[in-house]
Amino acid sequence: MAVKKRTSKATAGPTKPRAVAGKSKSAGNKTVETAASVTKFLAGLKDPQRAEDSQVVLGLMRKISKIEPRMWGSSIVGFGSCHYRYDSGREGDMPRIGFSPRKEALTLYLPSGFPRYAALMAKLGNHKAGKSCLYIKRLADVDLKVLESLVSESWRYMATRYPDSG
Repeated sequence: MAVKKRTSKATAGPTKPRAVAGKSKSAGNKTVETAASVTKFLAGLKDPQRAEDSQVVLGLMRKISKIEPRMWGSSIVGFGSCHYRYDSGREGDMPRIGFSPRKEALTLYLPSGFPRYAALMAKLGNHKAGKSCLYIKRLADVDLKVLESLVSESWRYMATRYPDSG
């Protein structure tokens, strides 16, 4: 049950958020909200285990957020959105919470700044973590009740951090 942290360069504000086209002062933001079908994207997953795990996470995030997911870029399933602005002037939009069924791991995009984050991560099970990313090889490797608490508290935390967003 070892937790391996990935190292990343420190950034001001939220972890390298993604911007919606036309709203960013930076040309580097490639992941934007799209009209692509979440259902079609998930149906196209080739790895049966990753597809099954993705459906579980989709249901969990849908239940907690009480909203329908949207595609962000070509591979991120996001719930809600929030607008960020760095002190440098860079700004954009990103999902409040989301996930991506990547080849190496199911990646969940969750903030790490809420009070019970460390305690929940310690109870989660086998995973890796970055600043705002949670990497899970298989959902069977983690405690789903703890994962649900992490997602729920992340959703609430983002709502307080970005109160004017949807």
